[in-house]
Amino acid sequence: MANPIKSVACIGTGTMGHGVALSCAQAGYQVKMFGRSDASLERGFNSINQALKLLVETNLVPQEEVELILERIKGVKDLEEACEGVDFLVESAAEDLSVKKELFQKFSRFCPQHAILATNTSGLSPTAIAEDLDCPERMLVTHFWNPPHLIPLVEIVPNKATSQDSINLAYNFILSLNKKPVILKREIEGFIGNRLQLALFREALYLVETGVASPQEIDDAVKYGFGRRLSVTGPLESADLGGLDIFLNISTYLFPKLSDSKTPFPSLEEKVRSGNLGSKTGKGFYDWNTEWGKQLKIARQKELIEWLHKDKLHKDK
Repeated sequence: MANPIKSVACIGTGTMGHGVALSCAQAGYQVKMFGRSDASLERGFNSINQALKLLVETNLVPQEEVELILERIKGVKDLEEACEGVDFLVESAAEDLSVKKELFQKFSRFCPQHAILATNTSGLSPTAIAEDLDCPERMLVTHFWNPPHLIPLVEIVPNKATSQDSINLAYNFILSLNKKPVILKREIEGFIGNRLQLALFREALYLVETGVASPQEIDDAVKYGFGRRLSVTGPLESADLGGLDIFLNISTYLFPKLSDSKTPFPSLEEKVRSGNLGSKTGKGFYDWNTEWGKQLKIARQKELIEWLHKDKLHKDK
């Protein structure tokens, strides 16, 4: 079946927006990347160039393809121009429901009547975003993971009125980007990835808060323990391999002991109040203004790139 999607609009030039635009251009699509100002577009293209430099250095993109990829991306400051004639739109604006609702009203007016309208929200309800649209059947979530040009996962989340045709188109589009789409049967706050990630984060904070172990010991327990398995076997596959009888026995005594806190922990709130937001401010649970911090960022990037090479080898077999 011929691919009906030829051109894409990427709304936003930030951390996610530029990465989605790059992923689409790498896959051969004509992309219009919307930014509200010249400075915004300049930041977006600078980020794209930096990402391409890394992809070339790590043999994920041939040097001779760089110019072709960049030629496929057009920066625009007019929203109507960005929407005109596109077949698929991905919005990566602020995580604010009212902002997204207002934007999608404009998308529904400016985009062609066949265009799929997707939001890259990390957890907002697609039904809430689409509730006032006259075309909710064409609206859904395509949640790319950060950094989009290095992480394959994209969660596809329909709203209550999303048509099966729209879901199928989105699924095939994500596949064409060499990504791994997963489709939720229904929407739920946080989708799959963030619910699992935040459940682990809550238990990790509980262990810190109650003095069980230091942040470093907890992170090491994950990295050198079950974290080694998770890139190959997910939690349910791991349970099957370990034996469901064993997991049932552990669940019987451990589930009642796990944190079920319904509010953020004081230690987290205090760090945010103090402006210690993590690597972006230089300090969080760790001091990132150190050689260790720089090297860990490089190590994470290197590991993600190695997995992309492994994915490619697997696909080529």
